[in-house]
Amino acid sequence: MSNGGLHIAEQAPDFTLPTDGGGEISLSSLRGNMVVLYFYPKDMTPGCTTQAISFSALKKDFAALGAIIIGMSKDTTNRHDKFIAKHDLNITLASDVDGKTSETYGVWVLKKLYGREYMGIERSTFLIGADGKILNIWRKVRVKDHAEAVLAFAKSVT
Repeated sequence: MSNGGLHIAEQAPDFTLPTDGGGEISLSSLRGNMVVLYFYPKDMTPGCTTQAISFSALKKDFAALGAIIIGMSKDTTNRHDKFIAKHDLNITLASDVDGKTSETYGVWVLKKLYGREYMGIERSTFLIGADGKILNIWRKVRVKDHAEAVLAFAKSVT
């Protein structure tokens, strides 16, 4: 199964990025935990807000499986802080301002809206196992019930 160059069972590319609250996160530092890495276009937009709230609401269920949730966009950490405060989010948001991680994961793509073409993040989720290998990939995600679908899959592989 090909998804932007990355495949299920392949080692997930490492990254080290700044996060909300002045933190920093690297995928390699999370080894031993399952990781839900979801890419989304932009803080404060309707779909992205719904998705972040959904993952926040299920954080305890994911934690019970040993899974850590990381949302990632090209927004700044300052914007992430405002997004978290406004919607009372409890998940980590990583800031991929230069877009290198989005490119590595194959989610920085040509998009079309109302006849206009532009580059942007394709809403995608990667479930990464405790060993750092990709367990599943969801591309062109529809927000409704997505967090629940990721949780159900995570439960099926633990």
